Amino acid sequence: MAPDPLDLHHQGAERVIGSYVLDTEDGPALFDCGPSSCRDALVAGLHARGLELTDLRHLLLSHIHLDHAGAAGVLVREHPGLQVYVSEVGAPHLVDPSRLEASARRLYGDLFDDLWGELAPVPKENVHVTGERVVGLECFATPGHASHHVCYLSADGTLYAGDAAGVRIQPHTTVLPPTPPPEFDPEAWLRTLDEIERRSPAQLALIHFGAADDVTRHLAELRRRLGDWVARTETDVTEAEFSESVRSEVGSGLEEYERAMPFWQSYAGLTRYWEKRRGA
Repeated sequence: MAPDPLDLHHQGAERVIGSYVLDTEDGPALFDCGPSSCRDALVAGLHARGLELTDLRHLLLSHIHLDHAGAAGVLVREHPGLQVYVSEVGAPHLVDPSRLEASARRLYGDLFDDLWGELAPVPKENVHVTGERVVGLECFATPGHASHHVCYLSADGTLYAGDAAGVRIQPHTTVLPPTPPPEFDPEAWLRTLDEIERRSPAQLALIHFGAADDVTRHLAELRRRLGDWVARTETDVTEAEFSESVRSEVGSGLEEYERAMPFWQSYAGLTRYWEKRRGA
């Protein structure tokens, strides 16, 4: 059975940001938690499944981008027993999120508080660096979207994918690669796709949004589009031209895709990648 995401109703919209509840060998866990601006929707979603926040034992984070991990500190403050798992690179930024917040505020300006809410620190004793196994799930590095990204593979073949398997707003079929600055690395992402395919997951649990079981087609489309976008932005294409070309590729659900991964952010990451390549 495909995992059913909790819809966090980011800014009141459906199917923008999700989270997943899963059973582990050490009790209930949450995969990604969204931003603290969605805290009430998260708790309501848990209640709908007969759970309290305090029933959760573990929070498994794919990476520290605010749409995936922004609420971690707020949740631990409410539930001090919650244990948080994150990559070695991401861990210090959970304990002290000041640099992360400063960078995000520069990017989002006055929109920050409405979009993401409070970014609270997670006590060091609650933060655990991921290894090869995390509460019974296989965990492995999946850089490309971000250098500190990890995925978790459960025994039933579900890959809790974060952003490593791209954005696909179910029930729509288009697969897009979110490529924000500053760490987007297409070569690393292609290697990540090799690692995912080598494990032959049965389904992909996507934060944006829902579970996909046509894994081979999905990953092939992501791989193809990733190459297309990198090639497209090597020359002097403008942000408007890029965004319009992406809109023409999305068969349905355009508004939902743009909410989940604003195309201007992907353009910024792609142009930043080429600037670094030329500088090197």
